[in-house]
Amino acid sequence: MSTTDPRHYDVIISPVITEKATLASERNQVIFKVARNATKPQIKEAVEKLFDVKVKSVNTHLRKGKVKAFKGTVGEQSEVKRAIVTLEEGHKIDVTTGL
Repeated sequence: MSTTDPRHYDVIISPVITEKATLASERNQVIFKVARNATKPQIKEAVEKLFDVKVKSVNTHLRKGKVKAFKGTVGEQSEVKRAIVTLEEGHKIDVTTGL
């Protein structure tokens, strides 16, 4: 495996493991939480270097923070940037194993 730049670990925060992310994995897509200031080329490079796969495309979206109540306590969720990474055919990432 090629040498990885420590900055790649700053770009990708964690994989998103939800029902929707599991369904996306059937379409050769993986969803990651990424740094708010990360750009699509940075995300693509980080995924390719860290997981040793070929990335076809990267789509990002910013989920706005929301005010939620839990057991009577009001809290605010932080804004989260997510990247939907589509992999080339034949490449796969198993997010349950970790880095």
